[in-house]
Amino acid sequence: MKDKKHHTSPIPTKDPLIAAPSSGSILQLLVCVGGIYASFLTWAVLQERITTTSYGPDKLIFRSPLVLNTVQSLFASITGYLYFHYTRRNPPPNKPRPAISIFPSRDVNLKLLLVSITQSLASPFGYASLKHIDYITFILAKSCKLLPVMFLHLTIFKKSYPFYKYAVVASVTAGVAVFTLYHPTSSTKRKGAETSSAWGLLLLGINLLFDGLTNSMQDHIFQTNPCTVSGPQMMTALNFLSSLLTTIYLLLSPFTNELGSASEFIRNHPRVLWDIIGFSACGALGQVFIFHTLATFGSLVLVTVTVTRKMVSMMLSVVMFGHRLSGMQWVGVGMVFGGIGAEAEMKRRGEVAKRKAKKVVMEERKEK
Repeated sequence: MKDKKHHTSPIPTKDPLIAAPSSGSILQLLVCVGGIYASFLTWAVLQERITTTSYGPDKLIFRSPLVLNTVQSLFASITGYLYFHYTRRNPPPNKPRPAISIFPSRDVNLKLLLVSITQSLASPFGYASLKHIDYITFILAKSCKLLPVMFLHLTIFKKSYPFYKYAVVASVTAGVAVFTLYHPTSSTKRKGAETSSAWGLLLLGINLLFDGLTNSMQDHIFQTNPCTVSGPQMMTALNFLSSLLTTIYLLLSPFTNELGSASEFIRNHPRVLWDIIGFSACGALGQVFIFHTLATFGSLVLVTVTVTRKMVSMMLSVVMFGHRLSGMQWVGVGMVFGGIGAEAEMKRRGEVAKRKAKKVVMEERKEK
């Protein structure tokens, strides 16, 4: 779901267009931070409302995740296209002008198609998990993208990681486990609830695995094509391809009548249409604010904003949808965000060290 979220993974740190921060005004920073908060907090509220609450006197829940994904990716591809052309005409200072084409070469296009497939496959599993787990558990489990990425890099790419990353994964995993195990449930319903939660976590695990594949392949594309692929370009291409794939499936697949079911639901409950449009628009605008923040202020600012935004999203869900958390569940929440916060701090220190080292090298070259 793009905390994703279904939306394109928005933090490609290897992208030369956005890898290093440029100078921006305080007003720009406030606009970017405010835009991220407003877009994604509204996006999260609408996502929970659409997927977990009932509409109308018949108390039915919207159960058409592919339709929801298709509408969102269409909004994001159009918004991304406009933003792509804006960045071409107004590139950040000291950055190369992005490539002209959304689809630069056959090799890159095939990789983008693979990423769009994994991206399209991820969301249905995430939405299906919400039938068995609550939205707070969903947010916590989705908060650390590091877990599936590390798993794939360790098993497929044989890559090693520093100890602190294993500690972060352990903290987040333990936090989600504590949160799930201490969910307040009456004794008569506990066994069935535990079985349902286990199934929901399995579905969410599959979702996270596809998310990990998506993020890993995005990183690979940026690393191998640093001069031909930019963040706005990838946002546009992936969302366009995802829209195309899911539309073809909805129209031609004999295995689903989701499009017809969604159309009937919207006719009977027109309010859901406005929620879907708002959800899709907020997701698309949020991605643009994230890319612009990266391009203007760098990853250090963005990491801080995204971590705190996830925490606020969770608190907003508790307040607006009446979730009740036990004391041990709050401990689990602390373990999750403590781990994520520690990872953000270690990233910050690493980036600061790299900048200092780069500054020293540049000063030495000037002296020579």
